[in-house]
Amino acid sequence: MQPFEEITILTYLGLEIDGSYSPSPLNQPVQFLQKHLNQLPPHLLLKFSSITTPKDRTMIPTIRNRRLEYAKYNPPELSSASARHTWPTIWPGRERRGVEEGTDEERWARTGFMEGTTKHVKRLGPLLRDYEEEREAERVRSIRRAEMMAEQDHFIPEEDDDSDGDEPGPVEGENEPEILAEFERRIHEKFIYGLLDNVDFDKIDWDESLDRDHDRDVEERWFDEEDEDGD
Repeated sequence: MQPFEEITILTYLGLEIDGSYSPSPLNQPVQFLQKHLNQLPPHLLLKFSSITTPKDRTMIPTIRNRRLEYAKYNPPELSSASARHTWPTIWPGRERRGVEEGTDEERWARTGFMEGTTKHVKRLGPLLRDYEEEREAERVRSIRRAEMMAEQDHFIPEEDDDSDGDEPGPVEGENEPEILAEFERRIHEKFIYGLLDNVDFDKIDWDESLDRDHDRDVEERWFDEEDEDGD
């Protein structure tokens, strides 16, 4: 990784390069961006990705607005179907993991594999479905174990070791539309606050084409609503 080019940025803005300028782009990058983000071109802003995290940059109103604007277009990576696969531990539902993927595999075996060999396909379809369900369930268990290991210094799970991260059974009264709405709300909230992995925040945070004449009150209402939901 190349060192952060502080002098290049200060020179572009015509600011002092003797270390006297405050806030410093190197030592106080968030404060610097709050003041100068709209004065810098994307290729220089990209350099701040090496010294700030998406969560850090949530403190910058312009970047929050860009993420809000991006989310309005319903990008595929934030769709419920894609998000359930990318961030399965956030999904609050209780169905068996891999059911959708397993159904797709069975459908492929029935319609697109060895056409005409019906007897073999009838056996292959369920086999592929079961295999895909188990593969997806194991993927989710691996993700859960990795998250638990990463947090073990701060959190000790209370569940039995024998559970191995398996999903609890169905809860009476679960409502699929309500679960889906809650999941989408969580994903969008974590996205706005820079708390999702596997998202290219750089292409969003530094994209000036996402700037709009935002109503400040509208933005503040959005964050106020999130705070109320979290209480």
